Amino acid sequence: MPTGVAVAIPAGSEGQVRSRSGLAAKHGVTVLNAPGTIDADYRGEIQVILVNLGSEPFVVRRGERIAQLVAAPVERVEWREQSSLSGTPRAGGGFGHTGR
Repeated sequence: MPTGVAVAIPAGSEGQVRSRSGLAAKHGVTVLNAPGTIDADYRGEIQVILVNLGSEPFVVRRGERIAQLVAAPVERVEWREQSSLSGTPRAGGGFGHTGR
């Protein structure tokens, strides 16, 4: 969904495109890849990937607020290849492994 908005995210930050809770709760319309990431070096138009999970059609009207943007710091890491990793109680357990 085009927004007609472009921003300059500060270096060391990212923009996070998130769903609006009211739109999701009332109509089932949400941001599909939430949070969507806008990198600091991107200068194009922000577009929002919306999905309607509700049971009724939803029409987006010009000027309607369909998402929200959060600026968040990004920590840069330096990757190093290792032959093994330190242990944790969870180890390699996947989804649902912690029992919560």
